[in-house]
Amino acid sequence: MPDKMRIAAEKALELAHRAGARDAWASVSRSRDVTHEYRDGKLEKVKDATARKLSVQMYVDGRYASHSTTDLQERSLEGFIANAVALTRALQPDPYRRITPPELFQGRSNKDLELLDPAIRDLQAARRLAWCRELDEAVHGDKRLISASCAVYDGSRRSLGLSSNGFQGEQEGTSIWMGADLTYRDRGDRRASGSFYPGVRQLAALPSVPEIAGEALKRVQQRLGVTKGPSLKGYMVVDARAAGRLISSLTAPASARAFQQKQSFWRGQVGNRLFSEKLSLVDDPLLPGGLGSRLYDGEGIAARPLVLVDKGVVKNIYVDTYYGRKLKLAPTTGSRSNLLVKPGSRSLKELLAAAGEGVYVTSWLGGNADNTTGEFSLGLRGHMIRKGQVAEPVGEMNVTGNLRKLFASLVALGNDPWPYSSLRTPSMMFEGVNFSGA
Repeated sequence: MPDKMRIAAEKALELAHRAGARDAWASVSRSRDVTHEYRDGKLEKVKDATARKLSVQMYVDGRYASHSTTDLQERSLEGFIANAVALTRALQPDPYRRITPPELFQGRSNKDLELLDPAIRDLQAARRLAWCRELDEAVHGDKRLISASCAVYDGSRRSLGLSSNGFQGEQEGTSIWMGADLTYRDRGDRRASGSFYPGVRQLAALPSVPEIAGEALKRVQQRLGVTKGPSLKGYMVVDARAAGRLISSLTAPASARAFQQKQSFWRGQVGNRLFSEKLSLVDDPLLPGGLGSRLYDGEGIAARPLVLVDKGVVKNIYVDTYYGRKLKLAPTTGSRSNLLVKPGSRSLKELLAAAGEGVYVTSWLGGNADNTTGEFSLGLRGHMIRKGQVAEPVGEMNVTGNLRKLFASLVALGNDPWPYSSLRTPSMMFEGVNFSGA
C-alpha cells in the first residue's frame, strides 16, 4: 500500500522547489486520541478523534515562514504551496533563519526507544469501558464519597519529516493514561479531593486497576481534616510526583532564546556553580519507554543526552539553530525531551525522618515564577512533618522565594524518581524555606 504521508511530503518539497523556495522542510503527522470517561457509575464521555496535518517550513530569498494544512490531496497541494511561497516572499528577510545544517543530522541513534506498543494502538472500546467500570466499582463503597470520575485516555501518533537538504526521519509512538479523581465529604461543608493518573508508553508498565484505585483512595483520604497551615521557615520535603513542577520552573529559562531576550536568571552562568552540589540534571531523549523520548528533535538534530547541571554547576542550555546563530553558540537541541534528576540513596521515609519538623508537599495549587529573576510563589497542599512523621494535612499555604536560592538549599534527594512523566524527579528536601499561611 502506498505511504500517503511520504507521498505528500515528497510532493510538497517538489512543489516548493518549483515555486522558488531555496530550501523547504515538510512534516506530516497523523494522530489518534481516544477518551472514555465514567462518572458515578455512568459513561459520561466518549471521544475518538483522528487528525492529519502537513506543515511546510519555507526558506525563500532570505525569508522564512511556516505553513500548514489538513488537506493532503495532490490537487490541493499545488495551490497551497504556491500561496505559501508567495506569502513567505512578502516577509522581511531574516539572516539568522536558515535550514538546519546537515551535519547536525549525523550520528542519529538507531536504538529501539520502545515508544510503540501495538497493545495500546489496537485497544478496543470494550476493554476501555471495562477498565472504567472496574475502577468505578473499586473506588465506591465509602459513604463519604461524593463523586468519582474514572477515565482512560490513550493515543497513537506517527510523524514523518523530509527536507530539501537531505533529512529523512520517521517516529511512531503510543501512550495511555488511566486514573480516578475522587471527592469526599469532610467536616461541615468542607470537601476533600484526590486523584491518581499514571501515564506510560507500554501497557505492561501501567499499574493495575486495583493499584490505581487504591492510590486514588489513599490520596483523597489523606486530605480529610485539612487545616490552614502556619507561617514558618524550615524544611520542605517535596514528594516525587510534585517535584517535577519545581524542576520545570527551574529549567524553563535554560534556553538560548531566553538568553538572547535577556529573560533568564541562568544567563552568564554556564560554567558556574549555581545550585547545590546535590543537583545533577540530564536531558536524555534516548530513554527507553520515556514519554519524551525521540531520535531527533523538531529541527532534525540527532538526539543525544545533554548534561544541563552537574553537581550544581551549569554545563549546557537548550540551543536551537536560530538563537544559536544569534548568540554564536553551537546548537544542542531546541527543546526538552526526558529530564532526569539524579536520585539520592534515601527513601522518602528517611527524608521525612531527617527533616524532623517541616512541611511535606504533595501537590501545587497555581502560582508563578519569573524566568528573569527566579522569584516564585506557589500554593501548596501537603502535610506537616512532626517528629519525622507525616502529620495533619494542611492547605491554604504558599511557599515563596527565589528558585536559584531554593535549589542552592537542596540538601537531599530520594531514591524514588517518578516514572509517570517525562520529568523523572525524585523526592527532594530543602532547608530554610519560607512558608506563609495562618
